[in-house]
Parts: sequence; C-alpha cells; structure tokens
Amino acid sequence: MSDSEDMTEFASIVERIERGEVPIKNIERELICPICKELFTHPLILPCQHSVCHKCVRELLMLNHDDSFDAGSECSLPGSPRSRVPSPSMERLDRLVRSATVRRSFGSRGSISSPGWRRGSVTPRVTTIPCPGCQHDIDLGERGISMLFRNFTLENIVERYRQAARAAVAIMCNICKPPNQQEATKSCMDCKASYCNECFKLHHPWGTPKAQHEYVGPTTNFRPKVLMCPEHEMEKVNMYCEVCKRPVCHLCKLGGSHANHKVTSMSSAYKILKEKLAKSIHYLISKEDQVRTQITELELLISQTEENGQLAERQANEHFERLFETLQERRSEMLRSIEQSRNRRMEQLKSQVEEYQGMLENSGLVGYAQEVLKETDQSCFVQTAKQLHVRIQKATDSLRTFHPAADTCFDEFVLDTSREETLLKEMCFGGVPDPPLIDLSQSKVYNEASICWRLADDHLPTDQHVLEYRRLVGPSQSPSKEDGEDGGLWRATDRVYGSNTIVNDLEPDSLYSFRVRSCRNSMFSPYSPEVAFHTPPAPVFGFLLSDKCGFSAERLVLNKRRDTVESVAGAAFLLAAERVQTGSYISLDYIIGDTGISQGRHYWAFKVEPHSYMVKVGVASDTKILEWFHNPRDTSSPRYDHDSGHDSGSEDACYEVSQPFILLTLGMGKLFIPKASSSTANPPASDPGNRVLPMPQRLGICLDYDSSRVFFYDADTMRCIYERQVDCSGTMFPAFGLMGSGKVQLEDFITAKRLTF
Repeated sequence: MSDSEDMTEFASIVERIERGEVPIKNIERELICPICKELFTHPLILPCQHSVCHKCVRELLMLNHDDSFDAGSECSLPGSPRSRVPSPSMERLDRLVRSATVRRSFGSRGSISSPGWRRGSVTPRVTTIPCPGCQHDIDLGERGISMLFRNFTLENIVERYRQAARAAVAIMCNICKPPNQQEATKSCMDCKASYCNECFKLHHPWGTPKAQHEYVGPTTNFRPKVLMCPEHEMEKVNMYCEVCKRPVCHLCKLGGSHANHKVTSMSSAYKILKEKLAKSIHYLISKEDQVRTQITELELLISQTEENGQLAERQANEHFERLFETLQERRSEMLRSIEQSRNRRMEQLKSQVEEYQGMLENSGLVGYAQEVLKETDQSCFVQTAKQLHVRIQKATDSLRTFHPAADTCFDEFVLDTSREETLLKEMCFGGVPDPPLIDLSQSKVYNEASICWRLADDHLPTDQHVLEYRRLVGPSQSPSKEDGEDGGLWRATDRVYGSNTIVNDLEPDSLYSFRVRSCRNSMFSPYSPEVAFHTPPAPVFGFLLSDKCGFSAERLVLNKRRDTVESVAGAAFLLAAERVQTGSYISLDYIIGDTGISQGRHYWAFKVEPHSYMVKVGVASDTKILEWFHNPRDTSSPRYDHDSGHDSGSEDACYEVSQPFILLTLGMGKLFIPKASSSTANPPASDPGNRVLPMPQRLGICLDYDSSRVFFYDADTMRCIYERQVDCSGTMFPAFGLMGSGKVQLEDFITAKRLTF
C-alpha cells in the first residue's frame, strides 16, 4: 500500500471515529468501573490515568481509614496512616541561597512559609489510596477528591452506550406537555434541556444570545461546556503539563505545583494526542485479519486444552483405579492369611481344652481309668493298663508343665503403612517441588518488606508461591504476644506468581521472620529456612537529592533519577590543586535532600561505595545549609571540622555544644566515631582504636525531631552505631558531603514513592 493510500485510509478511520460510526455495543467492558463492576457514573481520572466512579472513590477512602473521613473536604484528616510531613519549597530555599541578603530565620519552629501554606500552621496531610487498576498508591493531596478531574469524555461515551442499549426508548421534549408531547431532536448544553424542532426554534430565536448556544443530539447527560481547574476553581484549563500528564491552568504554571514543569498549549496537546490515538487505532484496524487469525488459534487452543484436560482426567482415574484394585487384592490376601492363622490356632486350643476336660473325675480319661481298675483278670488288666498308664503319664506331665497349644498374639500380622501413606500424600504429577530460598542480598525491609527468593535448581516451573511472616520481637525488645504466647502466629500473603512480593504495614523497630514455599500442580513444597529481618526504628522518610541548593555541577554528578551522587575530580579541581604549594586543604562538596523534616521521627538508608575517599553523612538545619552555601570556603583545615578526626582539645570542647548539624565521617572502607560520643552502643571513646569501625554495607539515619536527637544505624543489622543531640531549631534536611572520589546511593524504598508518577 502506498503512502497516499495509507494516509487516505487513515483519514477515513479518523472520520468514522469522529462521526461515531465505530460500533459502540462491543466496548462494554471498557466502560465498567473496576470497583463497583457497573457502568461508570461521574468517573474521575486518577493521577495514574485510570478512571473510577466518584462514589467508589468516596467508599474506598472510607474503607481505608478507620476514622470518619470527609471525602469532599479539601484536606484529609491529620491522623491519616500514610501521611507525610511536606517540606518547604526547594525553589524558595534556592533563591535565598543565591541572594546576597539572606535571613537566618525561616520563621517559627517546624514550619517554613511557602505558597499555599500559612506560616506556623499545622502541616497539611496527604491521603493515599491504592488504585484498583494498577495497585499503585495514589496521593490525593491536600484537596482530596476535589483535585481530580471528571472524565467527561468517558462519561459521554457511557451515555451514548446507554442510549444505544435503550434505542427503542425515545427522549421526549422537555417543553411539550402531554398528551401532545413530541420526541426530542436536539439537546441544548447551555439550557440543559431537550427540545423538539418547534420548541427549539421557539426558545432559540435567531438574532438572540440563545441562538449561539451549543446543541447536540438528544441526550440526558448535560456536562459542563468548559473544563475548570480543580486547584483554581474559577480558572479554565488551557495548558497541558507534560510532566504530570494532566491539564492545568495558567495559575498552576505561574506559581503553583507545576511552576517548573514543561507545559504545552491545549490545542497542541489535543492535536498530538488525537493523532497518536488515531494512529494506534489505525494500526489495530489494519491488523484486524491478524487478530482474527490469532483469535481462531486461541479458540483452537481452548478446544485442545479442554480435550487434553479430559484425557488427563481419564488417565489419572485409570491410575487410581489400578491402585484401588491392587490395594483391594492385597487387602484380601492379607485378611485371608489372618483368618487362616486364627482358625488353626482356635482348633489347637479347642483340642487342648477337650484333652484337659478328660482329666476331670468321672469323665474322659479319668473315668475310663477308673473303670479299668475294676478289672479282676490280671492278664486282661495288664494288657489294657499298660497303654492307659502311658496316656495318664502324659496327662500328668502336661499338667505339671502347662503350655497353651497356640499363641494368642498376632504381632506378626501388624501392618505398618506410614511409608505408603507418606508416598500417597506426596504423590503428584511432577513430583513435590523443592523449597525456594529467600535471597538476602535482594530482600529489603522497612515499613514495607520487599522479599525476594530464588527457585530450586530442578528447572521445573512452579504455579505460585506463598510467603508467610510473623513478628518475633516488638519495640519493647520482648517476644510479641499480640498473636499468642508462641511469639506470633504465621500470617500468609496472597498467592504470588513471581519471585518477589511486598508485605505492608510492618511495625517499626521489630524483628520479623519470613518463610516461603512453592506450589506445583496443587502440591506444596516444604517451607524455606526462616530468615529474620529487623524493621527500622521509625517510618521511612522519602526524598530525592536536590540539584538546586548550592549544588556543585563541576565536581558532583547527579543521575537522572536523583538518587545517586558521585564526586569526581575535574579539570578545575586539578588546576586548584596545582596552585597549592603547602598543605593539603581541600573543600567538601555538599548536597542535601529535596524534602525537609519539621516534626516526628523519620528514617532513611543509603549505601556509600567502599572506594570513596571521604564522605560525610548526617542532617543539617536550613540555617546551617545557608551558611555552607552562602559563605563557601575554598580551603578548610582538618582542624576546623568538628568530627574531622584531628586530635585537638578545642575540637572536643566545641563539639559538646549542641550543633545545628551532625555529620559522620566515612571513607576508605572505614567509619569514624567522633570523640564526644554519648551512645551506649559505642566502645569507650578514650580508646582511639575503638573509634574506627569497618564501614557497613548500608547505613541508616533516624532523626527524632521532637527529641532533638539523631541516630546512626548499620542498616543490615539495625544496630545503633552512634547517637547524639542535635539542634532542631529549624527545618532539618538529609545532608551529604563528599571530598575526592566518592559515591552515595539512596535505597530504592526511600525514593520509590517519589518516582512512581
């Protein structure tokens, strides 16, 4: 097909779509709400682009929160279980850094003025719900449901579908009165009413403003003519944000949440998206023959699956029938052996009973002997008494040494079927699968646990997996008793069809045990060895690295995801070092997180590459950040920095004062504990050898803003390495300083929710 013919066919498809000639009765499953399973009613568009009924979103919010939640309010409850403390505006902080007149104070404790927030007001909360379509967590923001757009296009398609379904039921004119009421031919979107031809001409005369009203075919769905911005209710949306993939108004671009986002005009976005959608539809329609062929193949596969399944059932039944027959035959043989042995023993014992009965007086052998004694003829007596005496002697001997003629015990006929029962229980089509192994290197545990496992090496596929977990030790460092005295009952997740899963809502500062087993053909494998993980002492704090506040692009390289920063020695660094004739003084390059903390307890984790020359990690207040970036020092003596490791008395005296920042030094595979350590987990600080520890593979930091303390953890074992008082007079930010070559990478769980959309 030539390009001109292809474009002609493409244009005809677009025209068919615009005229509504594409059959609408075959798209019902696209018009069903994933929650209520009914046709959409006032659908709302979630940030992930899935649509849900308005009433279903309200019910989902009510279901996810124990407290009563007003879904129509502009902010969620302060007690939302998935709320986060928002940070001050990074753009505003950056402007203050670059300004020559920088104020030292950012306002009252725990809050920073930024657009949309009152200074010193309670920090707004964010409500999170799971999308029923993709299962991603959706942040509804401060405004709740009111920040979501109505999907008018989908609503209009649903209405056309309803009309097609009830084509026999006509829409009547709202002006005509019975019994002369006429069928409507038009509906006015401005008047929100339906008219017949005569009534429409009467109420929309030429030369009047009503003649300019928008009218469509008969409908009962009167949607607004203009889409309004949910954040600025009086503004029309006239731009499209390419970052958030949603329509915005000019106020959103000027000073709102989309100020630094790339936007395009609505007409351009309409043209581009409509062309993309039409091309995609054109491709699908052009492949209609291929799709029908594949449908035929699938139908053939369905038929073959049905036949093969029935054949497998018949073969399995035949095998079981043969097992039943073999078992029945063996049962008959063994029962026959028991019966024969029993009859033989009974006969022997009965014969012995008769023999002993003959020993009784006037009966049997004794009676016969008594009659023989009455014989007076000597020769006759001797002839008879000789044989009789032998019999009497035998009876006398048997009486003295009594033994039953048969054993009453049937121990030799006891049947042990435990091995056969085990074999029958383990009997399956492909054998019992081997247990999987939990992968410690890939599994991570925070407030949520990401558990990964490896399958056995038998190379046979498994149908599904079941992960079980229980809490062993709670925050009080004592065995958990919430699920029983045995330290907690096992809880199972839903069936997993991959090699990893997520466990939600774990308690902080607790020890959990995990195990997993596989299932193949309805047969479960044994459990994997149990693996224990310790959850962090506080909820996970999510943030990315900021490339705005004093970021040195010459010596620091930040990746696109903004979760990894690397220090490199560029040409400027070498030229500066060449001019230095004495000493070895170089400066630290600082970088901070893009989100600040103004209340509560928060935890984050990261990894420092072992080859790093020197990296400082910790927290810093906004005032200290301004001092660092506004008054940079080209050279800094090791004696100046409080935890530099330099041995001076003035350093210890100065460090005792509570500082607005705490930084711990790592480098060359080592971790250096400051001299003035208040941590009971540390060895005595007087011993210099005990102040140098091996660098953990992963380091965790917990900031308790309300208690003004910061804790450093080995993130793999959750062992507290160091803790100290910190001055939390302002907003605190995660801070990192790099010197020479070095690399810091944030954990995936810290950045996951920030990178979702």
